[in-house]
Parts: sequence; C-alpha cells; structure tokens
Amino acid sequence: MRSVNVAKLKNSLSRYITFAKGGEEVIIRERNLPVAKLVPFAAEDSDEQELVLVAAGKLRVPTARLNVKELLKIPTGKVAGHRAIQAVIAEREED
Repeated sequence: MRSVNVAKLKNSLSRYITFAKGGEEVIIRERNLPVAKLVPFAAEDSDEQELVLVAAGKLRVPTARLNVKELLKIPTGKVAGHRAIQAVIAEREED
C-alpha cells in the first residue's frame, strides 16, 4: 500500500491513478494524517445503471461478496401482534 501527501498527489495524480489501476491502494494524507483512500475500481458484476450511479458518486461497488448466512444472524426488531400493520395503516391515513 502506498501513501502520499495531498500536495504531492496534486502534482502526480496520473501516477497514483496508474497505481490504483494496477490494483494498489493509496492512502492520501494531509499534514501526514490519513484522510482518504484511493482504491481500484472493480466493475465486473455491475450493470450499466449501477455504473452510472458510481460515476455520479451515489453508489459504491461492493468490495466483498454478500454472505447471506452472516446477514441472517443480525438481530432484527420484533413487533407483537398486528401493531406493525396498524402503524402502517395509521401512517397512510395521515397522508
């Protein structure tokens, strides 16, 4: 992993973009404190709409595959009886 100060990055941006294209991560520092990370872009599994959102800065491509078993282990909230349905109906009536 490489590291660069902002001033040097401004002067050599193309060089550090080349490092990222090659698969390296670059830590960007300001006054020697890490503030950002330049990482390679992986778009193998992305469709055109996702790539448009990535380009607009509204979406990040995942760095790892989703592990469904781990996802299902996350505890969720519970609502007794029909209170959840009643809450949704009440909210719709307010609109």
